[in-house]
Amino acid sequence: MKKKTPADGNYRAKIRMYRQGLGDCFLVSLKRAGNAPDYKILIDCGVILGTQNATALMTRVADDIVAATDGEIDLLLVTHEHWDHVSGFTQAAASFARLKVGQVWLAWTENPDDPLAAQLRGERKNALAALQLAASALRMSGSEAAASNANAITGMLDFFGASGSGTTSDALDKVKRMASVRYCRPDDPPVALDDAFARIYVLGPPPDARLIRKLLPGKTESYGLALDGSGVLPLDVKEALDSADGDQPFGPTYTIPLAIARSMDFFRDYYWGPGDNAPPWRSIDAEWLGSAADLALALDSATNNTSLVIAIELGDADVLLFAADAQTGNWESWQSLSWQVDGKKVTGPDLLARTTFYKVGHHGSHNATLKTHGLESMTNLRIAALPVDHEMAVKKRWDNMPLPQLVTALTAKTGNRVLRTDKQLAAPIPGVVETDLYFDIAL
Repeated sequence: MKKKTPADGNYRAKIRMYRQGLGDCFLVSLKRAGNAPDYKILIDCGVILGTQNATALMTRVADDIVAATDGEIDLLLVTHEHWDHVSGFTQAAASFARLKVGQVWLAWTENPDDPLAAQLRGERKNALAALQLAASALRMSGSEAAASNANAITGMLDFFGASGSGTTSDALDKVKRMASVRYCRPDDPPVALDDAFARIYVLGPPPDARLIRKLLPGKTESYGLALDGSGVLPLDVKEALDSADGDQPFGPTYTIPLAIARSMDFFRDYYWGPGDNAPPWRSIDAEWLGSAADLALALDSATNNTSLVIAIELGDADVLLFAADAQTGNWESWQSLSWQVDGKKVTGPDLLARTTFYKVGHHGSHNATLKTHGLESMTNLRIAALPVDHEMAVKKRWDNMPLPQLVTALTAKTGNRVLRTDKQLAAPIPGVVETDLYFDIAL
């Protein structure tokens, strides 16, 4: 393909990053030859559970998408089944009903005919059911520590929606009915958009369960918290579900809830003692459920690692990288990717090196942007787009979202061209237009 250079007032690509809160929604417009309408790609549309006036907010976003595209897009990509990426398709269903979609792309992990995908979905379904029961049991125990664990679990379950608002499965079903579906794999040939002078490469998720379960980077690959060794969480989803030790240590006939025991003279005299304070070693009431929080974290991260990741190559040069919520195993798999294109070899590291626009992974969390095999490889990076709402993240107890060390690294790498959806621009950036609803970025 011949490289196309934008003239004044022109562009090769425009990216609209919506500012709906803690969630992802991007509208990409690729300039076509002549006077043809732009090739339009919508990537995700959602906001985290608990967002104030979420339905009205997502309807406003969807209405803007319909207006900006004249009611038609060429491609809809949904990266993975998390509420903050798909909720809009349920919350703004009436608006999306007015949008004509050419094709839907999903990751191979959503393919009903793929055996590994079916296994991963089964694990996720079972883990969700187990976590919902665990959260209820923890709250009923009456222990403050257990209640804290229950809150942590509920926060993670928010990524999968709630029955009152619909679930991620409901939203994904609506997406699948919008157009014919293609299930994407990283070994697929890149898709050439000849009239838009662009190609789309699928980088992830890797068709390897071991890499999907590799969630945390080692010390040298992380901008913040790291895990020594393999990078696999201490308790992964499969390990937890395969365990036969899922019962309480004592049957219900021999169990007295903590709240009731506190009112009984026997336990007040012989268990807690003066001041209602028992030695910590005596309190095993809900310790059997302590690992449920680890399971919730593993489930959330493993779902993130099934993210559909794409690189859009403009001409034969600049690359736009949309990493969704990909975590360590997904990122590492790109190092071994290669394709033959027009008689030459294109590799994953090559695409990273030519990345000029980076959609920051997982709202800037500590394990969603690698260092050596990630940001440091983006030697041509000019703009980083960070969809985040730190205030909402703190309410969810994710105080380091975004990770300060990562924001510092992104700022240095881009020359202070980091666009955060929760902050206004400190100074104008050429080619960037800001409104309360979105940032428009012209490249």
